[in-house]
Amino acid sequence: MPFTVSENEIERVVAGDHADPFAVLGMHVVATQKGPALAVRTFQPGATSVALVAETERAVFRRHRHTGFFELLLPRHRAPFPYRLRVTYPDGRALTIADPYSFPPVLSDFDLHLHRGGNHRRIYDRLGAHPMEFHNRPGVCFAVWAPNARRVSVVGDFNAWNGCQHPMRNRGNTGIWELFIPDLTQGSIYKYEIKAQTGEVFAKSDPYAFWMEHRPHTASVVYAPDDSLWNDADWLQARQQSNPYAAPIAIYEVHLGSWRKNMTYRELAPELVEYALDMGYTHVELLPIMEHPLDESWGYQVAGYYAPTSRFGTPDDFIAFVDHCHAHGIGVILDWVPAHFPTDAHGLAKFDGSAVYEHADPRQGAHPDWGTLIFNYGRDEVRNFLIANALFWIEKYHIDGLRVDAVASMLYLDYSRKEGEWVPNPEGGRENLDAVALMRELNTAVHDKFPGVMMIAEESTAWPGVSRPVYLGGLGFGFKWNMGWMNDALSYMSKEPIHRKYHHDALTFGLVYAFHENFILALSHDEVVHGKGALLDKMPGDHWQKFANLRAFYAFQYAHPGKKLLFMGGEFGQWCEWNARESLDWHLLADPDHAGLQRFVKDLNALYRSEPALYERDFDPAGFEWIERHDAANSVLSFLRRARSTDAPVIFACNFTPVPRRNYRIGVPAPGAYRELINSDAQCYGGGNMGNLGTVHTEPTQSHDHAHFLQITLPPLAAVMFKRE
Repeated sequence: MPFTVSENEIERVVAGDHADPFAVLGMHVVATQKGPALAVRTFQPGATSVALVAETERAVFRRHRHTGFFELLLPRHRAPFPYRLRVTYPDGRALTIADPYSFPPVLSDFDLHLHRGGNHRRIYDRLGAHPMEFHNRPGVCFAVWAPNARRVSVVGDFNAWNGCQHPMRNRGNTGIWELFIPDLTQGSIYKYEIKAQTGEVFAKSDPYAFWMEHRPHTASVVYAPDDSLWNDADWLQARQQSNPYAAPIAIYEVHLGSWRKNMTYRELAPELVEYALDMGYTHVELLPIMEHPLDESWGYQVAGYYAPTSRFGTPDDFIAFVDHCHAHGIGVILDWVPAHFPTDAHGLAKFDGSAVYEHADPRQGAHPDWGTLIFNYGRDEVRNFLIANALFWIEKYHIDGLRVDAVASMLYLDYSRKEGEWVPNPEGGRENLDAVALMRELNTAVHDKFPGVMMIAEESTAWPGVSRPVYLGGLGFGFKWNMGWMNDALSYMSKEPIHRKYHHDALTFGLVYAFHENFILALSHDEVVHGKGALLDKMPGDHWQKFANLRAFYAFQYAHPGKKLLFMGGEFGQWCEWNARESLDWHLLADPDHAGLQRFVKDLNALYRSEPALYERDFDPAGFEWIERHDAANSVLSFLRRARSTDAPVIFACNFTPVPRRNYRIGVPAPGAYRELINSDAQCYGGGNMGNLGTVHTEPTQSHDHAHFLQITLPPLAAVMFKRE
């Protein structure tokens, strides 16, 4: 008796070239000369025999030559019914399995509709690999978007990586392929084998995988993070009611792989949290922990956007890390990279043999500086991938903020390109309108769904309204890194003090635009790599002067309007620029100068958090007032910071020369005794211990538009802060 499907159909299944395997495999009603019958077909490469196992049926399949294709024909004496397959191999092994091709589709038409329109906010719960029970059978549902593929299969250690054995169901013009494989469990290793329209066959990691193999391996791993591990409900509730704009935010930026070497998420959690708490930080910001193939990229070339890197453990281990941070009052910010992705063969590049996630035109889709690819922000499914990814980290891992990397490269079509190397937008301009729309939609979605979560832009241009609401025409970020302040301040501090008077405006200019955006003053990892040297080594002068300069600089940062960020190692004065391959030079803390600098940063954080004047009105011009900004000859700055309450303001003054300024006059708004809150020249910090004996009293003479003044001692290369008692 001939098989009930044509030789051509069988050959296409066996060759892994059938675009609709469910039309052939599984149980089907067929017409025979004797009337309707049930045909059951399966492809089991390497099997010697296959038998049907059901409640009332036991029957052996016929094999098609030696191809591994089997068919069983049953008289249609009843409707299709549940069954299993008993598969026997030449070595005598026999496995009883459920047939993946006996199950209906898992994804609903509504899921497909939302994804195609770019509006499925939880698409990560549908695409990817998800352990589940389906039709009373445990297994894993796989789903992937590959719109131009001829065939997509699930391959893994469970089918000897044979792409012909588990071809997926094509969900029509949605571009989504799916397959429920019964009896698979968490921990299964897999990829998607894709046959492109050209006939080329290759394997790809799952873009929505929740975990991936440890480098250099690149397969995805079936994993369902355990939501029962969370114990931070109180933290999340408090975050929802919080106002980060009026709160003290002191961020410790960390690269987990080199803060301390060879530690897991669970090992890092208690040590890093204890250190951050002791130092007085409010948040840790992690360089990207999404899976990435190359250590030297520091995580900024992401291959697994939904997978915490396996370098430090499992997704559950990362949950434990974040939960421990929250239990001790430390917020967690992640660096997030929607600007570009690497060209690695297992990743997103030419995912189905065509430009799916990126632009096909290299003038739009290739990044000239980084050798990476740029997302096609105008494609709905790509926009869905990115927005859902941001929401995923906040939803699944309770992240308190995302620092969006390289926003400037997203905003401008001509970023780092010469004339003729870029494509103007439909209006003829250089603005990437699709990227602008993406960021506005992203920030609106995050702020609507997760009040209190911070969205932070690393943006280095004068693009207006980066941290202004979308309804006012802004991009909708909550905060923006102040790259102008960082560049100007570091340029000033690197100059010999004798020359600083000619560059005084480098420190004052930042106040011209300080309230145009909600700024974070970031001294990040970018300033201590690629030959730039460590912060301490940037400072001029001898050994003592370098430390004094850096302490004065940190004091200026903390007194200046804006939230604070410092990259790890800067708090105790690394001499060498950051090396991601090596641990921080913790041994330096045996030196009193380094220990003194660390203590100064610790005391700065404590002062910052205890004085509302230093943070409550960071983005309100009424919270800042110059006392003296024109004393370039002495390289001295002084200003005051005000809180919202009637509490006395904090007075700041800094001497950026190695010459002490005795009897230096600064006007103050009220008479009385002013307590010295901090002095960067204190002996306990490694300074010369010159100061004001703890308290200074006003004199009733007008100065700097105030009716009273303080006559203070400004130590060399030092900053002081005062507050009226």
